[in-house]
Amino acid sequence: MFTTIYQKYKPYYKENLHLALPIVGSQVGHTLVHMADSIIVGHFTDTTQLAAVSLVNSIFILILVIGLGISYGLTPLIAQENGRQNYEECGRLLSNSLIINVLIGIVLYCLVHFGVLLIIDHLDQTPAVVNYAKPYLGLLSVSIIPLLIFQTFKQFAEGLGFTKQAMFVSIWGNALNITLGIIFVKGMFGIKPMGVSGVGWSTLIDRLLMATVMCIYVLRSKHFKKYLTNFKITFMDKVRAVKIIKIGAPVAMQYSFEISAFSGAAVLIGTIGATEQAAHQIAISLAAMTYMMASGVASAATIKTGTNFGKKNFDDLRKSAIASYHVILLFMTCSAIIFVLAHNFMPFIYTEDLSVVAIAAQLLIIAGFFQLFDGTQVVGLGVLRGLGDVNIPTFITFLAYWVVGIPVGYLLGFKFNLGVNGIWYGLTFGLLTASILLFLRFQSKTKTLTESN
Repeated sequence: MFTTIYQKYKPYYKENLHLALPIVGSQVGHTLVHMADSIIVGHFTDTTQLAAVSLVNSIFILILVIGLGISYGLTPLIAQENGRQNYEECGRLLSNSLIINVLIGIVLYCLVHFGVLLIIDHLDQTPAVVNYAKPYLGLLSVSIIPLLIFQTFKQFAEGLGFTKQAMFVSIWGNALNITLGIIFVKGMFGIKPMGVSGVGWSTLIDRLLMATVMCIYVLRSKHFKKYLTNFKITFMDKVRAVKIIKIGAPVAMQYSFEISAFSGAAVLIGTIGATEQAAHQIAISLAAMTYMMASGVASAATIKTGTNFGKKNFDDLRKSAIASYHVILLFMTCSAIIFVLAHNFMPFIYTEDLSVVAIAAQLLIIAGFFQLFDGTQVVGLGVLRGLGDVNIPTFITFLAYWVVGIPVGYLLGFKFNLGVNGIWYGLTFGLLTASILLFLRFQSKTKTLTESN
């Protein structure tokens, strides 16, 4: 049976992986920034400052995914227009996306600076943790704007199938971020030790340089000349802006519902104690790494789906999407095995505090169980996004995480006294719900397309 399935989907595995692997590299770059921050702070400072990183990342990622989600609205549109060979339209879409993303970046910065920084004192968190968190959060808020500029050109290039360049920029950017983070946090070469603020500065510098390099690459590369004939940095058109936002805004909401559930879990865990919060940061950081890898496969699925949809090649569309499901099931199974087998050792990557390690090890076992659900739900979202189907999936994510995940986690954690483990069980139920409902939606949409062809 497995041989028959492999032979049927073999060409699609190869195509999808060729497209997906570089995207995985660049997607992991986002997570590596925060993972590196956690590791550096965990080893060169103390548990209180690591808890501050957990608090900030849990809040900031919720703000950040709004911008990232809107930037993702460009990719399926570019893929569809490229499939129709409507090259000039791609430049117009890029112009609109760039302006939208810069404006969104400014709005999100203001939201953090004039909103979150004022209410963070009232979240019932440990005062020492909050004192370390504020300057770090302030620096990350500034970095949103260059990051979204980078995302604009990245999503444009990836929508056309050019995926390796963003990966290389992300790799070098992360190497720079880690190097500067260690120098600033520890205090080297005559620089005064900055503690947790040091990783904020390294992240800001990294994102400024990444935005500059990606912008120069796209605007000067010969590969994109025919697509950029109508690109103007000041051009904005209502029709195209609405098209981008009609896809991007629901995608942002999808990410927000999921990430906010994990952020809400972090805040709930923070009311239990700083040790539990630090442990949560370690486990969620490792789980986020595999999630972003899965997200890379999902982004490739979006591109292939969008291109096949533009060509009206619905049979290839469905087979390519199913191949993406197969790839992610295999990958996440391997991840789950690693998490379960190495749960006692992986927390030491971040800290040597044995009380933190003990709790994080328990959470990694739970994370191992939800790997399959996490991977399949994000691939489902990616395929449906390529079809332009974003509204029903957005409702599904809200239902899964805020009607199922967080309420079940609260009940298990506080009413049934399972503590941090109970909250994570709730998140697992949320991911399971999303995975099943999105797969059913995928089946319904793609079967309808193939039957109508």
